[in-house]
Amino acid sequence: MQERILLAYYGDDFTGSTDALEFLCRAGAKTMLFIEPPSKEKLQQFEGLQAIGIAGMTRSMAPDVMDRTLKPAFEALKELNPVHVHYKVCSTFDSAPHLGSIGKAIDTGAAIFVSNYVPLLVAAPALGRHCVFGNLFAKMGIGSDGAIHRLDRHPSMSRHPVTPATESDLRLHLSKQTDKKSGLIDILQIEEGFEENKTRIGKLLKEGNEVILFDALYQHQMAAIGRLIQDSSHPDKPLFSVGSSGIEMALGAYWKEESTLKPQTSLGQITDRGPILVISGSCSPVSSRQISFALQNGFKEIALDTEGLVKQGILEVEFETYVNNAVKYLQGGNDVIIHTSLGNDDPRVVKTGEMLKGEEFAHIDTALIYGTALGQLARTIAERSSLERIIVAGGDTSSYAARAMGIEAVEMIAPLAPGAPLCKAYAPGSSINGKEVNFKGGQVGKEDYYLTARGY
Repeated sequence: MQERILLAYYGDDFTGSTDALEFLCRAGAKTMLFIEPPSKEKLQQFEGLQAIGIAGMTRSMAPDVMDRTLKPAFEALKELNPVHVHYKVCSTFDSAPHLGSIGKAIDTGAAIFVSNYVPLLVAAPALGRHCVFGNLFAKMGIGSDGAIHRLDRHPSMSRHPVTPATESDLRLHLSKQTDKKSGLIDILQIEEGFEENKTRIGKLLKEGNEVILFDALYQHQMAAIGRLIQDSSHPDKPLFSVGSSGIEMALGAYWKEESTLKPQTSLGQITDRGPILVISGSCSPVSSRQISFALQNGFKEIALDTEGLVKQGILEVEFETYVNNAVKYLQGGNDVIIHTSLGNDDPRVVKTGEMLKGEEFAHIDTALIYGTALGQLARTIAERSSLERIIVAGGDTSSYAARAMGIEAVEMIAPLAPGAPLCKAYAPGSSINGKEVNFKGGQVGKEDYYLTARGY
């Protein structure tokens, strides 16, 4: 391992964490993604590491819980003394003052990693995420041919069941979560050159801005942003930044230009490893179309009783029925999808949503319940079958599913869709150890995603 790691990031969920993992690997950085912050001794087991990630769960936490979770995690990363520490958020900026607050993460991180300002980069053109004059635009479905919508008019994100997007100006969105003032290097200024923008950053700091948002529309602009962020780093202590995997794209592009990293020339390919298992906790319309397409092409489905899960957990009889059916399908050569919904209009979503409005269930964390149940099912099914590949869908549920599966770390094997690589799981003592796993957010992928993941 080199003396100083280039970048360490903390992801607010598992799918977003594998997104950052992919773009670091593509840039040529040897990277491992862990469930918990690793010690220096742990890192020595992985020779030549240049970057690491931590797959957190803060996207589904209240601000006080976030603070208690992030402080020790950030302190552990500070102890490793990487050049950069990045708090990785969803490229659609999923957050609210009461849940997954990005403002709270900024406040916590800025207090630990003291620097002149916190760079904020959410645009990720390679993922169909574009920021123009502070406003975020997102394609409908990462890696798809979907239309691009302003965030507050996005067909999916504006109707997100937990953190619906009501504001596309990220500075206004963030102002409801932190008192820190946010400045902007806008899309026209980005094109003006390094020295001009370095001077502009100085002016924004003199005006009292503690967070600086960088616009980006095109991929070629990312290296210039990476240079500005790298220039803001310190030779002896980490620079704390916040944003999507655009941070990894920008720094990676700049590092390649400067020959700090050698471009990745040999990424693996998706091959047929036999029937796959999909566990989906997503209610995105993109996920719904993907499930429907897979079912039309021979996949078998197992629909979980979400009302029962919320009321009483997964009963042993139900658990065994789900497992036995899945194993039977897999042994018969069939691919299997276990899901909690087929989109926001699924009667299960409607009925469970109504139930959660009642006082008795208002405190229930469905991401925890669904994700844990899905992970436990996957782990048991893997024990009782020759399953080699598992796909986990749903940003909010994925972190809990990964932990229930016993995963401690993953490394990238091959690209599958932008931001959702196929990985090898390190899960000591679990049936998942050594299996191929893929974590995808609800917005990721084309309609035929699961057929591609199967290796067809």
